[in-house]
Amino acid sequence: MSKLPDPFREGLARGWKASNGEDGLPEQIQCDVVIVGSGAGAGITAELLTKAGLDVVLIEEGPLRTSSDFKQKESDAYATLYQEGAGRRTMDGALTLLQGRCVGGTTVINWTSSFRTPDSTLGYWQERFGLKDFAVEAMAPWFEQAERRLNVAPWAIPPNANNELLRTGAQKLGIEAHVIPRNVKACYNLGSCGLGCPTNAKQSMLVTTIPSALESGARLFYQTRAEQIELDGDQVKALVCAPIRINGVKTSDKVMRVTARHYVISGGAINSPALLKRSKAPDPHDLLGKRTFLHPVAFSSGVFDQRIEGWNGAPQTIHSDHFVHNAPFNGPIGYKLEATPIHPGLASVLMGGYGKSLAERFETYPNTQMMLALMRDGFHEESQGGSVMLNVDGSPLLHYPLSDYVLAGFKQALLTMAEIQFAAGAKKVIPLHEQGEAYTSWAQAKAAIGAFEMKPYYVGGGSAHIMGGCGMGGSEKLGVVRPDGVHWQLSNLSVHDGSLFPTSIGANPQLSIYGIVNRMATQLAKRLSGKDVALA
Repeated sequence: MSKLPDPFREGLARGWKASNGEDGLPEQIQCDVVIVGSGAGAGITAELLTKAGLDVVLIEEGPLRTSSDFKQKESDAYATLYQEGAGRRTMDGALTLLQGRCVGGTTVINWTSSFRTPDSTLGYWQERFGLKDFAVEAMAPWFEQAERRLNVAPWAIPPNANNELLRTGAQKLGIEAHVIPRNVKACYNLGSCGLGCPTNAKQSMLVTTIPSALESGARLFYQTRAEQIELDGDQVKALVCAPIRINGVKTSDKVMRVTARHYVISGGAINSPALLKRSKAPDPHDLLGKRTFLHPVAFSSGVFDQRIEGWNGAPQTIHSDHFVHNAPFNGPIGYKLEATPIHPGLASVLMGGYGKSLAERFETYPNTQMMLALMRDGFHEESQGGSVMLNVDGSPLLHYPLSDYVLAGFKQALLTMAEIQFAAGAKKVIPLHEQGEAYTSWAQAKAAIGAFEMKPYYVGGGSAHIMGGCGMGGSEKLGVVRPDGVHWQLSNLSVHDGSLFPTSIGANPQLSIYGIVNRMATQLAKRLSGKDVALA
């Protein structure tokens, strides 16, 4: 096969302005807008602001890796594209957190599932957080623009067996299951979305909005960490950045000061609140870093007679919202069901066990189907999320206590997934729990899971969806930022990322970020330039 083109490298050869902090940084630069981050919120913002003719600078702490670097190897991808080498965890170590750390952010390594913010979530935000402009009808045009720009559409190719068995088992139990919209174009159906797309089919920020912004004159500084914002009354006067190696260690004590008319923080939940905390940003109502949500995830493995090869083919193409749409906010926690792609490194964690027991489970690895359940946290008084804190060196930490309410949701989700897997024909099911074993019937699994002790470390879980910490609110008592994303106390600073959400979404969050930030960035472009702009 002939070598595939790499449009990003071609752009660099044409003169795009991209600088590696490890090679040194200028002491001072000026621009109209500086954006911290290069993921979902940053990319949308950069494209719209450069369309308005504004001078934009992007600051990214991660490395620049393009399609030529993506070799479908977990060992390469986790070490270079993920926060803390895919080892970021909550403070107590109970949950693993997967976030991107590269040019393009998490959009480079997510599994492409693209859902609008559920109607019920928008309604809750209007009622509880004073976000009156977030009606379904008001948000629809902004989602539509983002969907067109990023080629979001229901997956048209037959699902792989890993996903099809979710649908098969659900339908046998009378549970609705539907095709997932994905942001891809000319997809090769390789299944390595979480490792970086080697064909540029995934319409991440790396291949869409960031190239568009660079083509329009934006400047990108990567391996460059935003350390602190300098404040002067109700204004930000500078952003201080440090050059770093790929492992996060500073290359020197020299810093780069960026001065701008406006500052946009798009570092993602955890990193964005941490930057504001390091900078001692105003927080009169003690909201900064609070109400950080995860969609905590439970996992269940089903072993079948036939080969599943869950590593092969589009990772997520079927889902069920039955247990989230039918879950009232004041009742037990709701959860969304999806399939889990299982490359061997990831599977070695999610199949559970270690030593001999893990080796035994890997004997049936090709025949293993895996499901996940996303808990919809943030809507109940016993589900208040976590808090972003600072370590002694200023790096971020997330304290996320697993409440009895959330743990009860884990148990119910494990029961649901086991029942679906047996209905689909599984010969045995292994829920991810320290007390979990291989069960050969639904009756056996139901009894065993019902007796599980539900507490941290017993439950195997994690999350790739981190939200909140800089929540929006209709008043300064309800949120860190205004409904337009501007900080309530700092008039020339905005937040444009998933940390904006006042609760979790109840669905994979990338399209929620795209749509909500699309509106915010369009408004910001108009305010700063006087021009009307729109996504291509």
